[in-house]
Amino acid sequence: MKVSEQKIVLRKGEILLGFIGILLIIVLGKAFLKTDILYFRLLIGTGLGYTLTRAYTGFAGSVNRAYNTGSTKLIRTLMFMFFISALLTTAFLFKNDPTSYNLWINPINLGLLVGAILFGFGMSFSSCCASGVLTDLVTGLPRAIITLIFFSMGVFLGLPLQSSASWITNSWFSTPTGEHFSGGVFLPDLFKWGGFEGYLGALILIGILCAIVIFISYSYEKQRKENKSYIGHSMEQNQDMLESLDAENFKLFSIETYDHIFVKPWTLKQGAVGLAILFTLLMGITKAGWGASTPYGIWFGKTLTLFGVSAESIASFTKKSADIFTLPFFEHPVSVQNFGIVLGTAIYLLTAGKFKETFMAEMHITPREGLLYALGGITMGIGTRLSNGCNVGALYTPIANFSLSGWIFLLFMVLGGIVGNKCAKKWFKAE
Repeated sequence: MKVSEQKIVLRKGEILLGFIGILLIIVLGKAFLKTDILYFRLLIGTGLGYTLTRAYTGFAGSVNRAYNTGSTKLIRTLMFMFFISALLTTAFLFKNDPTSYNLWINPINLGLLVGAILFGFGMSFSSCCASGVLTDLVTGLPRAIITLIFFSMGVFLGLPLQSSASWITNSWFSTPTGEHFSGGVFLPDLFKWGGFEGYLGALILIGILCAIVIFISYSYEKQRKENKSYIGHSMEQNQDMLESLDAENFKLFSIETYDHIFVKPWTLKQGAVGLAILFTLLMGITKAGWGASTPYGIWFGKTLTLFGVSAESIASFTKKSADIFTLPFFEHPVSVQNFGIVLGTAIYLLTAGKFKETFMAEMHITPREGLLYALGGITMGIGTRLSNGCNVGALYTPIANFSLSGWIFLLFMVLGGIVGNKCAKKWFKAE
């Protein structure tokens, strides 16, 4: 059999496994998960993983791509996603009591600033964030598994601080709605005088902040092009060149049609729309946003119980209930959702016939790289506890929930990412 024929056979095998996987998720998820909400979380997680992977997008890339390639297209796309997510969230909150939702109005304090810097610093080493490490378990296993282990350790070690340290729990300033949650600023509270319960003014402010970030991004990219340090991102360039189906020669059952529907990467903007839709469904059905990092600390604690450490001892250390460390994995909502992200990544790669090629691409790492991935993981983990979330829990969800804390996290996360990338550039290349 020729090499080309072997590739075709392999691709067909992967595609078949991919569709079997979809069927198993639908059937087994419904059969074995205890509640419809858990089943919904599994499907949403699968959708998130599929979208993140097919659009080759991720929150960590917002800083890393800009620093390493000069391209700010991902940052600009995220601003588009943030705005439309806030706009869609308004549909739930307007003329309703916002306190009936579990809004992520995070406190504004020293913990937010330090945590954001640590998180940005860490993601520059591991090239991922809390959600990205889940997709990377399929696309870059050695890097992802080291990052995840130390990320989980960092979250676990940071749990006591998150629960008890006043510089993490108390907000420097709050609005009335923010006080109902954990303290912080709910932007519509600042614009009650402007009608529409303050949401119009809040949306205008978010639009202005997004425009400022986009302007700075374009200016930075222009500077990189002028000083000849702009190299661009290869996948973004490939995404830009994607063509739509040729309507004149369209055939439903053809390789070209299959490739367009299941294989070709989505553009960054298509990915942003997909993520915003999934986020809106999550908000509407669970009345809460997207979070990913807290279960990592729970998983670390559960692992300790396998070595004889009692759940009561773990609960005493973390200042959490012992029940969360004894709750079965598939009964914890966000753990199920995170598991779905891994499945969604695998589903895309299998149905696209890219699984083996992608999975094997990053199988070899050096000891130095392993140490730096561990450093990235633990600093991200600790950072999430100080700032009360990761790039989805302290950045995306708060911004979509009209919390000022998300914008402050963004600023200091970028600062941490710049410092981290400068260090990573030196340390990864050091002899």
